Amino acid sequence: MEWTTPVLNANPHVDQLLDANLDRAREGLRVIEDWCRYGLSRKDLVITLKDWRQQLGQQHLERYKKARCTESDQGIGLTHPAQKSRDSPEKVIAANCSRVQEALRVLEEFARSSNPDLAKTASSIRYELYDFESNILYATKATRLHERLEKCNLCLVTSPHNALRIVVKKALEAGIGMIQYRSKNITDSNKISEASELALLCKEYESLFIINDRLDIALAVNADGVHLGQEDLPIKIARNILGPGKIIGQSTHSIKEIKEAQYEGCDYLGVGPVYPTRTKPELNPAGTNIVSLASQIVRLPWFAIGGISSSNLDAVLYSGAKKIAVSGAIMQAKDPSLATSSLMERLS
Repeated sequence: MEWTTPVLNANPHVDQLLDANLDRAREGLRVIEDWCRYGLSRKDLVITLKDWRQQLGQQHLERYKKARCTESDQGIGLTHPAQKSRDSPEKVIAANCSRVQEALRVLEEFARSSNPDLAKTASSIRYELYDFESNILYATKATRLHERLEKCNLCLVTSPHNALRIVVKKALEAGIGMIQYRSKNITDSNKISEASELALLCKEYESLFIINDRLDIALAVNADGVHLGQEDLPIKIARNILGPGKIIGQSTHSIKEIKEAQYEGCDYLGVGPVYPTRTKPELNPAGTNIVSLASQIVRLPWFAIGGISSSNLDAVLYSGAKKIAVSGAIMQAKDPSLATSSLMERLS
């Protein structure tokens, strides 16, 4: 890139201002870059951020640095209570994106006459950063969801129940890490109503909330993701609709389906049915053999599913499962909280 010779600015205060905002923009970009590097492991994002820092560095003229005067800077040491509320990576990233955007706007305005190249660079980066920030926040959210998915050993797949909210709440109070909402034979409006209520509960208890089959309902209630069957929407299409910040799971019933699901880019698998199950009576149980095979070839988080209960759990665990999904074992239990706690203890 060719740089035009900047017109000398006789105003040292403007040079001091440009120096301060170049520092501010580059420092903010470095904060964002390090999160993308160490927190997200996203080389593509790091490359872009590093390039922006270098572009601004090339425009950080020596005369701007010589104009620096910390003694006369009335802003040194000033803080704001809002800084103490940045208690998550998302808040830190959002604050630093705003910091960079504000600094770039100042550079754009004050460098327009004295250094057009700097003004043009600042304007270009500022506009690109708007969309870039959304990508980083999506990726950050996805990372946090995946961390919770990795830690989750027990998933409750709901079934119709007169006290659905109470059962789910008791499971959440017992510490369950994931709820998959599955409901048949009710209207869509009722499904959305139930799902909305459960989504709020799961958020309160910091549990993942997944919608079975219905991508539209997952979007409507802002669920953490969707679980797809073999006859549902293809994973790639679902990903295009949901975006990178949501979880997609898929049911698999054979080694062939397991390999295909991993290749297509889902985030976790349901493997089974291991035993006969009321929710999928049309499927032949695969037995613990598929659990053993899955433990050898699956690279993603995966849940053994299908007819699993406290009475047959040992065989499932012995076959290599670390995570399980259950329905009747909790939904039909006299004490859902105790049933959840007992299963979690054996999975820990």
